[in-house]
Amino acid sequence: MIDGTLSKAEDRMQKSVEALERDLAGLRTGRANPGLIEHLQVDYYGNPTPLNQLGTISVMEGRVLSVQVWDKGAMSAIEKAVLKSDLGLVPTVDGQNLRVPIPPLTEERRRDMVKQLRKRLEEGRVAVRNVRRDAMDELKKLERDKEISQDDQHRAQDQLQKMTDTHIATAETIGAQKEQELMEV
Repeated sequence: MIDGTLSKAEDRMQKSVEALERDLAGLRTGRANPGLIEHLQVDYYGNPTPLNQLGTISVMEGRVLSVQVWDKGAMSAIEKAVLKSDLGLVPTVDGQNLRVPIPPLTEERRRDMVKQLRKRLEEGRVAVRNVRRDAMDELKKLERDKEISQDDQHRAQDQLQKMTDTHIATAETIGAQKEQELMEV
């Protein structure tokens, strides 16, 4: 019972950290990264579709993304989606490809992005703590129902806290790397 609760909590914490990592990949840094635009929703024949399902996204040069669109009819919809995004990017159509130059960030924009990064990082930490709280509640319920002893509950809570600390440290490391990328000129 305890092992099941702890493994379920571990899995959920890991998924929270992975979600944070995917979220932070969408933050614009000074260099081109396919994760920046791959999850943009494109109105494809009336259905919102992620951009990565409509074409191949690759980095052409250090500051240019290339989207090789599979359906030429979707080209204008993809262009509109990139323009409407809050990333401040202006794509250009080049035959079957869409080029998205990534302009360098200004110092003020970098500071705004770091604030946004810290907010998202805090949301990730809160998600991990929420998983811990749910698991703690489950352990307390098991102890109240006399399915585990009080000593087992305390040991499990200690393990859970160590697990939480590890996942929060991982999230902090991911955030620090992203902040370093953002502040790079």
